[in-house]
Amino acid sequence: MGVSLEQKKRMVQEVAEVAGQAHSALAAEYRGLSAGEMDTLRVQAREAGVYVRVVKNTLAKRAVEGTEFECMTDELQGPLLLAFSQEDPGSAARVLKSFSKEHDQLVVKMLAVGGEKFPGSEIDRLATLPTYDEAISRLMATMKAPVQKFATTLNEVPGKLVRTVAAVKDAKQ
Repeated sequence: MGVSLEQKKRMVQEVAEVAGQAHSALAAEYRGLSAGEMDTLRVQAREAGVYVRVVKNTLAKRAVEGTEFECMTDELQGPLLLAFSQEDPGSAARVLKSFSKEHDQLVVKMLAVGGEKFPGSEIDRLATLPTYDEAISRLMATMKAPVQKFATTLNEVPGKLVRTVAAVKDAKQ
């Protein structure tokens, strides 16, 4: 049974809302995956804050129109699923990359970040981006390092003096 016009409009509106708030998008060919495997992918994606949807290409083109993912429209061909990162730019890439290791049928065709389209081979670069918490912890460690080294250096002066006095005392005894 076909999808009604009203259902198509709701689907386009839903995908457009997600695309408007997403950090990155990936398009992957899923030909050969069973329904159970697709359900597993959806569960993993939901846990990671990734929106995954199989949408007809004409509807997907309408949904991403006016968003930073409009650059993907010219290559939306064949059976594709769209994955949008909602929490951090690399979350969708991490989910699809780990899932494609176990399932060769899932092939990432392209990805888009910040209005620029990249080939699917760039998934490794996107997947290795730190999460928000990792980025904050790296920044804090970088900011803390000079102060910590300065404090260690200042603490070393009295420690060296104490060791020198102890060595002189031992020498006189």
